[in-house]
Amino acid sequence: MVTTLPAAATAVQAGPGRPEVLDQVARLADLEESAVEQMRAEALGAPTRGVVAYGEYQSGGWWTTSLLNHSGDPHDVVIGDGRPQSTSLLEEMPATARFLDSLGLNFMYVRLARLEPHSYLWEHRDYAELRETDRHRLHIPLVTNPSAVLVTAGARVHMAADALWRLTPSQAHGVCNTTGPDRLHLIADVYADDAYQALAAHPHLRDGDAADLPEMTAADRAGLLERAGQLAELGFTTAAEQTLLRAFYTYALPEGGAYDLITELHASCGADADVSRWRAAKAHLLARP
Repeated sequence: MVTTLPAAATAVQAGPGRPEVLDQVARLADLEESAVEQMRAEALGAPTRGVVAYGEYQSGGWWTTSLLNHSGDPHDVVIGDGRPQSTSLLEEMPATARFLDSLGLNFMYVRLARLEPHSYLWEHRDYAELRETDRHRLHIPLVTNPSAVLVTAGARVHMAADALWRLTPSQAHGVCNTTGPDRLHLIADVYADDAYQALAAHPHLRDGDAADLPEMTAADRAGLLERAGQLAELGFTTAAEQTLLRAFYTYALPEGGAYDLITELHASCGADADVSRWRAAKAHLLARP
């Protein structure tokens, strides 16, 4: 089901050519098309879309359901440390269960994640609430489209559905699906061990996987703040804030730059409570003390 790539694969172009992008997200292995098709069919036929969790991290439209967790309930989706068990949903997905078994990994949690069109996961870090241990996140894209991208380190990365990918979610990142259809990924959080190290021995990106975002100019910044200010003046505060949050997916901003734009907007209006709220949100989402 999984084709581990030879050592020569490390010479493949690393997207925009910056090591910080490859450190954050990379292909680890090719997948057999038949295995992906079987898992895709099971995921699309699942009797539930899941639940909306981690609401403060998203615009809405991100649904998850668990295949391996600590309770066996597929709607228990808040990840945590421990040895998981199969949920009732995984028991109805034999091809997916066989694929997971074939990896031979030490799983922490496995979920199906659906991101609807016009939906965003805002810039954030994961794992901050978990005990410190060496763990990694694997993505197996089952349904995707070119507008469904991960943004990290100032680059847009499209995870194609022909590979098993590694994400380092303890680094700042965000996800968007701007036009659709739904993006559907199998996401596995695993503890590091010899099996994982063998799987992750040759991380790489291919030409076309990643592209650098443009820098925001002073004119871009002024225009964006003007549009957001106009929305805020009309009483559409949430729309104004989300206009600025989406800048993360358009420009190569410094970490937390979109949140800084929002605090600047509210500061210009004298909305001190909103400034404090967004400073706290920035610290929480980016896992800062």
